[in-house]
Amino acid sequence: MKKETLQERADIVNNSLYYMYKNIESHITLEELAKENSVSKYHLHRIFKEETKENFSETITSIRLQKAANLLISNKHSTITEISQLCGYSSHSSFIKAFKKKFTYSPSEYRKNGYIELSKKFIPKEYYKPINLEADIKIIPEITCAYIRHKGYNKNLKYTWQRLRALAYELNIKDYKEIGLHHDNPSITPLDECKYVAAITIPKNLKIQHKISILKIPESLCAVFIYQGKYGEIINLIRYINQEWIKDKGYEVTTLPTSIIYEENHLIETEKKFKIEIQVPIKVI
Repeated sequence: MKKETLQERADIVNNSLYYMYKNIESHITLEELAKENSVSKYHLHRIFKEETKENFSETITSIRLQKAANLLISNKHSTITEISQLCGYSSHSSFIKAFKKKFTYSPSEYRKNGYIELSKKFIPKEYYKPINLEADIKIIPEITCAYIRHKGYNKNLKYTWQRLRALAYELNIKDYKEIGLHHDNPSITPLDECKYVAAITIPKNLKIQHKISILKIPESLCAVFIYQGKYGEIINLIRYINQEWIKDKGYEVTTLPTSIIYEENHLIETEKKFKIEIQVPIKVI
């Protein structure tokens, strides 16, 4: 397959996923995505399935439910109906049915204590520990990135990050930040199912001729935490922020992904410790 074709396929899939995440509250159709990519819906469906190993309906359902699961934990002042609508469900009953199928608990059971049980299940005991950490509230400006999507929050991320560092070298980008985007909350989701984005900051007008796409992380109000630790502890940190820190602070989280800026990236050398800035998009209540 020609390089141009590989790039075209990567752009179609990445543009489609970006559109889904950005418009998660609305009804999104295959026809709509095809129009966004200037291709037929049949062409889009085939490429999407070949590249992601999932069809469109499976992907959009997973995105909606993962976002809802996180909001049910952190957004205690929003009703279950409000959260389901924010994640694109117009039918309350269909949301309850889909949620229970994926997470075992009904939304109300999950919100009561189901998410705590899932956290105990998915966070190894050696990492599940108390945290007492405060945040600064900041406006984070828009950032332009080159990025690679990765399914699974695991040590295989090393190769994804190495590829991005190689890209930076080839493009002679000297001063860049490494950013991990967590679309799914790894404290309530099996790690091999978590959707993760590895990204490096690039100049705004840079063109890339690789099977790597460009995205803009939008400007947002964020709770910003500084943390140092070792491999595995980020999962518990995300649990702490969404389950404990957010309580009674006067904020709720949004559907935008949590960003982690790596000052020391332990996902490349997994035996080392990390130093990160974690940015959680929030809104005032």
